[in-house]
Amino acid sequence: MLPADDRNDPAWVVLGRGPGGIDDAQDAPRTWRVFGQLVAAAVIVLVVVAFLGLAASRRIAEQESVNDAARRTDLVADAIVGPVLQDGLLSQEPQAVAALDSAVRAGVLGDAIVRVKVWDADGTIVYSDEPRLGGRRFPLGADEREALEHPSTEAEVSDLSAPENVYERGQGKLLEVYRPVWTPGGTPLLFETYSRYDVVTDRSGALWRGFAGITLTSLLLFVVLMLPVLWTLVDRLRRAQRSREILLQRAVEASDEERRRIAATLHDGVVQELAGSSFVLAGAADQAERSSAPELAVPLREAAATVRASIKGLRTLLVDIYPASLATAGLGAALTDLVGGLAARGVAVRLELPDGGVPHASDEQDRLVYRVAQETLRNAVAHAHASLVVVRLDHVDDALVLTVEDDGVGFDVAEALAAPPEGHFGLRLLGDLAASSGARLEVSSSRGQGCRWRLTARETEGTRA
Repeated sequence: MLPADDRNDPAWVVLGRGPGGIDDAQDAPRTWRVFGQLVAAAVIVLVVVAFLGLAASRRIAEQESVNDAARRTDLVADAIVGPVLQDGLLSQEPQAVAALDSAVRAGVLGDAIVRVKVWDADGTIVYSDEPRLGGRRFPLGADEREALEHPSTEAEVSDLSAPENVYERGQGKLLEVYRPVWTPGGTPLLFETYSRYDVVTDRSGALWRGFAGITLTSLLLFVVLMLPVLWTLVDRLRRAQRSREILLQRAVEASDEERRRIAATLHDGVVQELAGSSFVLAGAADQAERSSAPELAVPLREAAATVRASIKGLRTLLVDIYPASLATAGLGAALTDLVGGLAARGVAVRLELPDGGVPHASDEQDRLVYRVAQETLRNAVAHAHASLVVVRLDHVDDALVLTVEDDGVGFDVAEALAAPPEGHFGLRLLGDLAASSGARLEVSSSRGQGCRWRLTARETEGTRA
């Protein structure tokens, strides 16, 4: 195993951390935190929807205001201008011009409409409330000709740079609306009004504020109605997580109880019987040597040695199944027995304990540390094919820190978490076990780089010598 400063160790990956774990008190998942995140996400979505909706409603309101101006021009054309049109307007007879001018100034011009023009099909202005435009000729645009040929009402922003709009300059942005009207003789003329665009802006602003109020109120009502639903869902998730932790804890306790029962059965039954058998075989071998059949002594002694070896193996298995030293002598002694059994299998193991003794922790934390040490050592032998394993227990900032490091083949942590081999759930189970006990479990490994495990658990007051 390389020295620490000669290795490029992979990053630590957190497998599990509980609300009582080190450095996790402020990061522990809480209902209000998850709820806040959901609400924040919902608010962001609603703000985006509201922004897009309000932008669309503003455009719609502006278009509706333009349509209002067009309808107003239609009303003026039909109710005021149409009835006073005379055929003499085509030749600009004073009487015909005066009649139209009187009607326009009395019922059309005002704060909204600031200019009126009437064109013939050749582009001659046959009437305008601006006398200097009367009789002047300007080419009609394609839209104006289209409106005359196919009667319709059109609206657009005025091009004040055009020659025919020279007298409208200085009045700000204008909206021009034009449509055909007919003289009593049936001659089509183009009736055109110029309105201040402020009217459109004010009208669209009023409509937009109405749309905005409805939109925002609806969205806020939606959020308010969703809050109880979100709260219920998060609370159910929290209760499900708690139930999962309780079930895991019960499973661990049941496993410990079953281990204890099996260990007691083996110790009081099979081990004692084998020990008795070993004594019987040894006595039979001694009798055979003193009898007339000394050739039987050798196989009897071999059988006795085999039985003693089996007893030793069973006792090692008992330590693995349920370490009696954990409850009686403490965590330090149990870890010593654990690594001793591993060393007996031909794996070099180094155990490093705190100089001042193993700090006192609860029975639950002792079992957690021992279980993680046992599982990681088993992984080092069975899967990592390690030749050297270092087990270190430290006392850091009122916490027990167990580190297990091997020089085995290593593995890809992300791949093992995403797609564990069939029947292998060790990573997730160890992570859940640590989280349910309020501890933090991390792993650092990659292919060919060995493996490091680190368990951090809070301790209780007092120390164990």
